[in-house]
Amino acid sequence: MIIELLSDSTAKTDKNLKKTLYQDRFRTPEYFGFSPETLEFEGYHLGDQRYQPIAPHPTGWLWSQVLGLYLEVQDGKLRYFTEAGERLPTPEEAAEQSEARAARLAEQLRAMGVEPEA
Repeated sequence: MIIELLSDSTAKTDKNLKKTLYQDRFRTPEYFGFSPETLEFEGYHLGDQRYQPIAPHPTGWLWSQVLGLYLEVQDGKLRYFTEAGERLPTPEEAAEQSEARAARLAEQLRAMGVEPEA
């Protein structure tokens, strides 16, 4: 699968020449194009030797068979969702969640009279 980050200066080449190369030469099963500048987002699945547009879910999400996840632009970022609709955290969000869990655990240990290790 390819997720192409598009920019104004390269979008035409990315969405035409490179997309055709991924389709015809590399036979890449899925191609997604995302522009962080314009928030344009599109997805294609290889079918019948050609990229076919991925039909959006009623929410607007695009399903990736390769990842087994939905993709959508949310708050200016490309985000991933499970089939059940749960948003996956970014690496930064996952780190924050982990730190918050560690802090809660340390507080629970202190409440029990145990000093957690540093």
